Amino acid sequence: MLSHYTAKYTKVDSGYMGQLVEWPEVITEGASLEECRAMLKDALSEMIKAYREQEKEIPVGGALLEQVPIEL
Repeated sequence: MLSHYTAKYTKVDSGYMGQLVEWPEVITEGASLEECRAMLKDALSEMIKAYREQEKEIPVGGALLEQVPIEL
């Protein structure tokens, strides 16, 4: 079964930080955006494996994000 999770990337001094919106415990950093994406996918796979081993419920993906414009 294919699931989709929503990733949020933030520029930090060391590169990029990536975190899943639906599963905030899945977080990582990479020197480039591409590296961060790859590491986030790996971290998600490892977290799913750990949750299955512990028989914990895996959070459901599919969040919707949108930017809200406002004049400052």
